[in-house]
This record gives sequence, C-alpha cells and structure tokens, in this order.
Amino acid sequence: MSYFERMIKKAEGLRSKEDVLILAIETSCDETSAAVVKNGRTVLSNIISSQVEVHKAYGGVVPEIASRKHVEAINQTIDEALRTSNTAMSDIDAIAVTYGPGLVGALLVGVSVAKALAFGLSVPLIGVHHIEGHISANYIEHPELVPPYLCLVVSGGHTMIVLVKDYGVYETMGQTLDDAAGEAFDKIARTLGLDYPGGPAIQRIAQSGDPDAFDFPRVTIKDNPYDFSFSGLKTAVINNIHNLRQAGKPIPAADVAASFQKAVVDVLTDKTVSCALALNMNRLAVAGGVAANHLLKDQLEHTARRHGIKLYRPSPVLCTDNAAMIGCAGYYRLLRGDIKDLLLNAVPYLPLSKI
Repeated sequence: MSYFERMIKKAEGLRSKEDVLILAIETSCDETSAAVVKNGRTVLSNIISSQVEVHKAYGGVVPEIASRKHVEAINQTIDEALRTSNTAMSDIDAIAVTYGPGLVGALLVGVSVAKALAFGLSVPLIGVHHIEGHISANYIEHPELVPPYLCLVVSGGHTMIVLVKDYGVYETMGQTLDDAAGEAFDKIARTLGLDYPGGPAIQRIAQSGDPDAFDFPRVTIKDNPYDFSFSGLKTAVINNIHNLRQAGKPIPAADVAASFQKAVVDVLTDKTVSCALALNMNRLAVAGGVAANHLLKDQLEHTARRHGIKLYRPSPVLCTDNAAMIGCAGYYRLLRGDIKDLLLNAVPYLPLSKI
C-alpha cells in the first residue's frame, strides 16, 4: 500500500473519531499563522505573526521580504500554537495548509513545512484554498450557520460574491474585473499620504469627513450585475486629488476618504444584497480583511435586515489572514476525503472553481 493510500485510510478513520485535531498553517501573504482547531469549529489556538510594520516602510507588501520573514517565523509560530493549545505534536490528526492563491514564495514556505510535518507525523495533508478559509471563518463564531448561503469575500486581493452550496462546494456569482476593494483602499491611502495598510487608515480619517462631499462613481457592469470594478473609482479619486494639488488648493483628506469609502461600501452592499434577493437567500455572510470595516458592516446589516436577510460576520481577528479559518475549512475537506499527496505545490493564481 502506497503512502497516499495509507493516508486515505487514515482520513476515513478520522471521520468517526470523537475529536479531530488539525494543525493549520497560513502563509499566503504577510501574516505567518498557525492554529490548532478541534472538530472544525473550536479554536484551541490561533497565533498570528504580522509583518505589517516591516512592509509599512514600502507602502505595501514586498514579496521577497515576506517570504524571508515567513521562514524566520514559521517554526516558532507553530510551537506557540501547540503550546497555547496545550497540544503535543503527537496529538495532531491532520495538517491543513493554504496552497493558493497568494504570493508564490510565501505560499511555498507554508506548503513545504506542512508537507514535512504530515510526512513526519504520518497524518493526512489537506490543501485549503485561501478564499475558502475566509468563508469558513464564519463557522467558528456562528455554530448555527450551515450551507447554503451567500458570502461576500472582500479583501486586499479579492472581491467576490460566492454562493456556498455545501461545505467545499462553491459557485462564484460575481467578482472584481480589476482592482480588489482592499487594493483600492491601499492606493487611495497612499495617495493621501496615509499609513499602510490603507483600509484602517481610510476608516480612521473618514470618521471626521463628509461622505457626500464628492460624488465619486459607482460602476455597474453590463454583462454581469454582480461583478465589480474599482479601477474607475480609484482613478477618479486620484485625479481629483491631483487636480486640487495642481490648482494649489488644500486636500480635504477626511472628506475624500469618507466619500471614497462610501462609494466602495455602496457598491459592495447593493450588489451583494441584490444577488441574495435574486437567489432567494435569507442568510448572508461577509469575510475577508475589508469585512472589518465598520461602515460596510453597518450598511450591509441595515440593508440585509430591511429585506429579511440575516447577516453573519467574523470578529476582526478572523477577518484578516489567520490559520484558524484554514483549520476550519480543512476539517470539512477531511470529512469529504479530500486530502493531498506530498506532491502538493503552491498555486499562486488558484481559482476557487478548481478546488
């Protein structure tokens, strides 16, 4: 019997085990994270080593630096996750790891370590799609949430509306055709001279601004009403700032930030709720780093409630990249018998439809 066949049999045996402990690893961008998750929804530990301060000097993530920092942090992050959860390495039943999408060098660090651990412990290896992880973060704090439901995934690299048909079964209803919402936040923040990451910086300064000071565009896509485009909005805001500077006028940064943020949130809310109504979905989840934005939460919640739709959102720590969400998604993949062999590789542009 081959190694992979033995792992398949082990995975089958775990389905009837009372408590399944998964060690999860996430290194898709600039957070090195490890977590121990029990039965998919109970987080025993969730350790996150952030590189934000390192990349802040460059105004964004530098892939080569991110990869090196993951190498430096990964072992101690895993050790801390095991220690905090009071779990021995020998107690681990399976290893889950993000294998795409993301920065290829960063992903390779996590995938390489996960494969080594799975082989050394002789336990199943589970490959998890990063977006699937973000979606699954909602299960951790909302035990009543089960498929089917609609989920808005909105982060620095992704903006999409996903129909969650079942655990591990997804259909993309709409997605960005250019910039992700979080990417647009970062670029506008940089143009305004604000700190990285841009989302929290825009949110802070927007609190004192007038969201109606500027009438920035809300883009509608003719071919698919649920697709997004933020490049036109980003260009309009940047051009407005440049025009004011060239005219020697002061930049009302708070008003620009508030008006830009309102334009993004209006589009995200309108398209997502419209999609939920068209699909007759009464449960709506939101996930990803931008899900931590207060205006988005409030506007989505208010609009959804008005239409009889229940909104689910993880707490801020589970909105950002973390390994707990990967352990959650990995558990349901394990139950489906979806495990990987030791040839698993990083896939930086992995589509959700291909998992």
